[in-house]
Amino acid sequence: MFFVDQCHLNGIGVILDWVPGHYCKDEHGLYYFDGKPTFESDIYDHAHNDQWGTANFDYSKPEVRSFLISNAMYWHDYYHVDGIRVDAVAYMLYLNFGGKLLKNAYGGVEHLEAIDFIKKLNEVVLKAYPGTLMIAEESTSWPMVTKPPDVGGLGFNYKWNMGWMNDILEYMKLDPIYRKGFHKALTFSITYAFTENFFLPLSHDEVVHGKQSLLSKMPGDYCDKFANLRLLYAYMYAHPGKKLLFMGGEFGQFIEWNEWQPLDWHLLEYPAHHKMLTFIGALNTLYQQESCLYDLDTNHKGYEWVEVDNANESIISFERINSKGERLLVIFNFTPVERQHYPVGVTIPGAYDVILNTRSDTFDLKGRELDVSTYYSEERLMHHRYHALSISLPAYGGLFLKHKEATI
Repeated sequence: MFFVDQCHLNGIGVILDWVPGHYCKDEHGLYYFDGKPTFESDIYDHAHNDQWGTANFDYSKPEVRSFLISNAMYWHDYYHVDGIRVDAVAYMLYLNFGGKLLKNAYGGVEHLEAIDFIKKLNEVVLKAYPGTLMIAEESTSWPMVTKPPDVGGLGFNYKWNMGWMNDILEYMKLDPIYRKGFHKALTFSITYAFTENFFLPLSHDEVVHGKQSLLSKMPGDYCDKFANLRLLYAYMYAHPGKKLLFMGGEFGQFIEWNEWQPLDWHLLEYPAHHKMLTFIGALNTLYQQESCLYDLDTNHKGYEWVEVDNANESIISFERINSKGERLLVIFNFTPVERQHYPVGVTIPGAYDVILNTRSDTFDLKGRELDVSTYYSEERLMHHRYHALSISLPAYGGLFLKHKEATI
């Protein structure tokens, strides 16, 4: 309780990683609580999660549902947490997700009792605490995870975007010469980005068990790795969806996360790592200052492609738009080749400021007018727009541009 209070006093919210899907088989715990199946089913295959060596809750029992929902409420009532990230929701939704050929009463693989429990959980918690976050770590295409139960949804208000995470990490690990063959990994996520309220997670699962840290995943030499990682972070912040970065990623830790030792804070003594931390701070400030990045985050009206299909040069650009119609233009170059006089279509003609450049030496967000040529043409259509900028696009670089009249 003291820890949560101290976080709140310092403007930090606290979200729990909450696991209502299974529990340990410790003799002093819930397993065979009174000598027989109490919190689990008396059917072995339903009760045991062989993949993790744990036991599954039996959601058909009212006392189990009451116990779990009461626990979620307890963390809110007494600890005043700001949200709950529900772990392994897919294991709860599907009877066969753990590899067993289990079926429900109607012959399907949906875990009907778990679905009812999830809906009830979200209804109860969000009614009592409408401002809290109920986040599903759900890795499948289950529909309407973040829609209300009364319209057929599960009732969460956010879902982890595991598809985006897998696609972008596989893409970023590639030698840039091969990225043009996997261009859809950059663009596909927009086809479903507005079907749910998404979190974009770069989580603990991606920096353990031999998967390497985010910085180590990046291709190239020492400098290239940092440039690629800043590019990844910039793309994440520009992409629709809330942002989640696991500790150590903010300063570019080289080794994998180890739960038995602290983070390598000494790396901040090295310029490249300190620069990474400064860059993350600039991204967070930019995100707060520019409502285009979040105002219409779950609405397709807040996003417009400028250039989507330049796979050969691995370049994409798009505009983020707020409810006032203001626009923020972002361009990303995922190759080590600088592009001089690169044409980028714009909706609003005139001068533009670069408010963030991932290849800059400083990230002060003051805005610097582009050294560009601006085309005004009624004949030449550039990226479906009649106006275009001619810019110098840095290698492994991302630019955030704002119309000069709108620049603060």
